[in-house]
Amino acid sequence: MIPALGLVVGVVLGFVLHPTVPVWMQPYLPIAVVAALDAVFGGLRALLDGIFDDKVFVVSFLSNVFVAAFIVYLGDQLGVGSQLSTGVVVVLGIRIFSNVAAIRRHLFRA
Repeated sequence: MIPALGLVVGVVLGFVLHPTVPVWMQPYLPIAVVAALDAVFGGLRALLDGIFDDKVFVVSFLSNVFVAAFIVYLGDQLGVGSQLSTGVVVVLGIRIFSNVAAIRRHLFRA
């Protein structure tokens, strides 16, 4: 219940305050969001499988976001930022769809 309340409060604050993303952070934010979604779907899958651990989820969430942002930063420094960004999105996308498929199989027994 509390996580859902936190999500609702965060969304409402976002609509009310209209935060802006600094220009230097704009290339990293979409990648960080995809990495965070990967951790969320992985956590949901673990919850449905009965092996969810909140500490593992928090570490996974933070490390996914950090590593994904670092890879994009490294790509920017090497001059191949868009290629590494695409690679990160592809890998995380595969993981997200794999987790969603497992969640679907668990929920619908299909």
